[in-house]
Amino acid sequence: MTAPVLPPLDVSTAADAGELTRVPIAMGERSYDIYIGADTWRNESVWQGLPQAQTALIVTNTVVGPLYTAQLKAAIDGVYARIVVLELPDGEATKDWVHLQRIFDVLLDEHADRKTVLFALGGGVIGDMTGFAAACYMRGVPFVQVPTTLLSQVDSSVGGKTAVNHPRGKNMIGAFYQPERVICDLRALQTLPAREMSAGLAEVIKYGPIADPAFLDWLEANMAGLRSGDTHLLGQAVKRSCEIKAWVVSQDERESGVRAILNFGHTFGHAIEAGLGFGTWLHGEAVGCGMVMAAHLSQRLGLIDMDAVVRLTRIIDSAGLPIKGPKLTDASGQSSEDIYLEHMRVDKKAQGGHIRFVLICDSGLAQVGAADDDVVRAVIEACCVA
Repeated sequence: MTAPVLPPLDVSTAADAGELTRVPIAMGERSYDIYIGADTWRNESVWQGLPQAQTALIVTNTVVGPLYTAQLKAAIDGVYARIVVLELPDGEATKDWVHLQRIFDVLLDEHADRKTVLFALGGGVIGDMTGFAAACYMRGVPFVQVPTTLLSQVDSSVGGKTAVNHPRGKNMIGAFYQPERVICDLRALQTLPAREMSAGLAEVIKYGPIADPAFLDWLEANMAGLRSGDTHLLGQAVKRSCEIKAWVVSQDERESGVRAILNFGHTFGHAIEAGLGFGTWLHGEAVGCGMVMAAHLSQRLGLIDMDAVVRLTRIIDSAGLPIKGPKLTDASGQSSEDIYLEHMRVDKKAQGGHIRFVLICDSGLAQVGAADDDVVRAVIEACCVA
């Protein structure tokens, strides 16, 4: 079968106040659409054709819920006779088995059946947990992603990865389970704190070095406007990010091959999150720093030159992201480098205890490869604070 072709970068038009953009995810019977635009939730067409059911459950958190639950309820009120809302605590630290059980508790209390539809209203934590609950409850019920953060709109809501964290590793317990639809409203990004906006930009930036050098050029030129919340620029960034992710996921739904490139920066980043304790750094902050470390590793392996490392580091820094990793400590007294390596060995991308890294190349594309522990230790030592 011929691999799909990535559409060319086109920033002449994008989801803006007056238009609705549709990005399809082509996966046979599991295909679905991503809708992007300003005031998308008020557009009746994006809610048409959803699975019919008596009951819908909106899963959100205590930050997003008061802002947007009423809008979502109004949008789907004519579709479902009964709409139940569950608000979970905010933050990565709640992405665990205990809080997942709260979703199951509500579903059982409400006598939810196999047609009940779950709506994930929030960021990546809510999207991942709601999707995993949908995958598990009665062996699978439909769900819809309604992402409200930049990070979730450009990455976590798209592609069907669902999971909760384990104390020893991020997203270690989960399933591949595709949503019925992804509905991105750019107006929701206007309420994001600056730190959350920067965290989302990390997942936008990664698409440049792994797949689209022209997009990286565009991001470098427009970073100030993106950070300021310019709706038109954010619409362009979300659209292009979703196009690239759709292109990758349509080739490799379950990450047996090319999809692994989407984890650029994540091997180092997940080690930072687990080593510090989930929620200490935002996921995007850890990924941003992880991309700097992965770029240094790529340079040491002869895949890119130092100018490329310096440039990418400058772009990540301009997004308001950390470019120096933290020193990790634990009760065992191990070195920080060994703690990083220990966490990376239990990363999902590791195979047989061997760490696999996403590396970037001079060609403007990415590849998955390995590196000797001594080289990785040297990168960690060079890229972490003293």
